[in-house]
Amino acid sequence: MSGVTPEIAADFIVEAQEILDRLGEQLVELERAPGDAEQLNAVFRGFHTLKGGAGFLGIQPMVELCHAAEETLGAARSGQAVLDPLHFDAAQRSLDWLQAMLDAVAAGTEPEHAPPELIAQFALTAAAPAPAPVQAAPVPAASAATGSDDLITDDEFEALLDQLHGAAAPGASALAAKPTPAPAASDEISEDEFEALLDQLHGKAAPGANPVPAAAPAAATAVATPPRAPARPAPKAAPAAPPHRAGQGEAEHTVRVDTRRLDAIVNLIGELVLARNRLKTLRTRLRDDELDRAVASLDVATARLQSAVMRTRMQPVGKVFSRFPKVARDVARSLSKEVELEMVGAETELDRNLVEALADPLVHLVRNGIDHGVEAPETREASGKPRVGRLRLAAQQEGDYVTIEVQDDGAGIDPERLRAKAREKGLIDPEAAARLGADECLQLVFLPGFSTKTQVTDISGRGVGMDVVQSRIRELGGQIQIQSELGRGTRFLIRVPLTLAILPTLLVQAGDAVYALPLARVQEVLHARPGALGWFDGRPVLDRQSHTLPLLDLRRWLGLEPLSGNSALTVVVLQMGDARFGLIVDQVRGREEVVIKPLPRALRGLPGYAGATLIGDGRLALILDVDGLRAATT
Repeated sequence: MSGVTPEIAADFIVEAQEILDRLGEQLVELERAPGDAEQLNAVFRGFHTLKGGAGFLGIQPMVELCHAAEETLGAARSGQAVLDPLHFDAAQRSLDWLQAMLDAVAAGTEPEHAPPELIAQFALTAAAPAPAPVQAAPVPAASAATGSDDLITDDEFEALLDQLHGAAAPGASALAAKPTPAPAASDEISEDEFEALLDQLHGKAAPGANPVPAAAPAAATAVATPPRAPARPAPKAAPAAPPHRAGQGEAEHTVRVDTRRLDAIVNLIGELVLARNRLKTLRTRLRDDELDRAVASLDVATARLQSAVMRTRMQPVGKVFSRFPKVARDVARSLSKEVELEMVGAETELDRNLVEALADPLVHLVRNGIDHGVEAPETREASGKPRVGRLRLAAQQEGDYVTIEVQDDGAGIDPERLRAKAREKGLIDPEAAARLGADECLQLVFLPGFSTKTQVTDISGRGVGMDVVQSRIRELGGQIQIQSELGRGTRFLIRVPLTLAILPTLLVQAGDAVYALPLARVQEVLHARPGALGWFDGRPVLDRQSHTLPLLDLRRWLGLEPLSGNSALTVVVLQMGDARFGLIVDQVRGREEVVIKPLPRALRGLPGYAGATLIGDGRLALILDVDGLRAATT
C-alpha cells in the first residue's frame, strides 16, 4: 500500500467493513435458499468488490481468500457446481479472516494469509449438469452507451474488467472483438487502464491513456466456462459502480465527514447549551423585556441546531444487527442446534457512539440466548416444541430512549435454581436470598462470577459476562432487565438514551449542593407528611394504596444531617426496570438539559455517581446513578 494515499485506504476500510457486515447476513439467507439467484449474485459481487479493492491496494492475503470464494460462487452462478454446507462453512470462516485482515490494515500492520485448508475447502465438491451454451445479445459500440444514461451497469462493469484480463464472465457478453493484452507479470490493472475502460464505455478517451477497442456490433456466443482462474482486482470507489464523473449533470447529495469533526461540533453545541442555560437563569433576575425576547430566540435556535447536529450522528441499529445472522448461525452449528433469528426495527436510529458501544453486549446476549436458552432439537421435540428455536432481536424508539429486546423461546430460567446457586457460590447472604422474590432472583444473573452452566464451553458459561453486560449498559446511561418463564423462554430488555451528549435531567437539591437525576428514570414527584413514613427491616418506606415504596434519604446517603421539623417531605419516585423507590430530597429545582462531563478524579469509581455537569447558575452539579442509589435501598 506504499503508493496509495491514506484517503483512498481509509475509504476502502470503511466500504469493506460495510460489505463484510452485509455478507454475513446475505450468506445466511443464501444458505437457507441456495437456489436464490439474486442472493447468490449479491454474495458474489460482495467478494468480487472486496477482491478488487484489495488488489488495488496490494493486500494480497485478502485478494487470495476472496478469489477462492469467488471461484466457487462463480461456478455456482454458471450452474457448474452446487453449493454444499462445506462451502458455506468456508465462506463464513473466510469472513472472520477477512475481518482480521481488515483490522490489520486499519492498524497499519501486515495481514496474515488465510490457512491453506480454508482455501482448499472452497474446492468444488458437488458438480451440476453443465448449462447449454447461451447466445449473447449484440453489444452496441461504446459511443452508444452514452445515449440516455451515463451510468454503467454491474454486468457491463464486470465485463469490462474481464475484457482487460482476457477472460469472460460466465454468462456475460463479450464486449470487445479484440481484447487488450493484460500485463504479463501482474494481474493488477493500472489507474490509467481503469480510467480508459470507463472512458471507452462513455464514448470518450482519457488524456494520455490508451483507449480500449470498442466492441463490435456483431453478436458473439458466450459459452459457460469453469470458474475464472486469473484474479481481476480493480479500484472501486463504491460497491455497485464507479463514481459519477464531472459533467454528468447529477448533483452529489452526500459527503463523507471525519467523525472527529462531528464530535467536535457536538462538543461545541454542548458549550452553547450551557451558555443558553446560563442566560435563561440570568433573564429571571434582570427581568428585561428585550433580553427576554433575545434569550427566547436564542433558545429556539439552539434547540434546532442541537437537533440538526445530533441527527448527523445518528445511525440505524441495523449496522449492529447485520452481524448477528452470522453470529447466530456459527454458534448454533457449533452446538448442533437449529435456531432461526428474527430481526425487527433495524431502521431505528441511535447515536453513532452508542451503536458501536452496544455491539459487544448484544453479541454476548445473542450467544447466551442460543447456548443457555434454546434447547437441542431432540429436547425441543420431546417437549412438544418445534425443532428450530427462535431468537428475536428487536429495537424500538420510545421518546428520548431506545429499547432493544433479545428474546428466545428456550427453556427459561428457574428462579429457585438461581437462588440456590447464589447461596452455593457465596454471592449472597442466605437470609437475604430467602427474602428475594422470583423477579429479584432473576437479577442474580448479573452478579459477578455467577453462572448456572455446569459445563464450560468456548461460547459462554465461564462465570463472567452478564455482569460485564450490565456494567457496560449502565456506563451508556441505560438499564437492562430480565424476564423469564420456565418452558417458554427468556427476554432481556435494554433501554439506552438516544444520545450521550445531551441529557434531560431533573435538578434536585440536598443541603447546599444541586444534583441531576436522568429525567427518563423519574416517574413522579410527591409530597408526604413525616408521619406517613413506616419502617421495614430497618429501612424507611412509604405506604401507598397499591404498594409499599422503599425510600432513600439523599441527605443521609450523602452523610449530611437530616432535616428537622414536621414539614412535608419531597419524594422523587425513580424507576429501575420493574422496581420503584423514592428519593427524599430538600427540594426540586426543575427540569434542565445538561451536558455530561467526566466525574472529578476524587469521585471516579464511587457508586451512585454517573457524571458531572454545569447548571444554569454556573455551579457544578453531580449526575446521580439511579441504579447505584437503588442498591443502597436493598
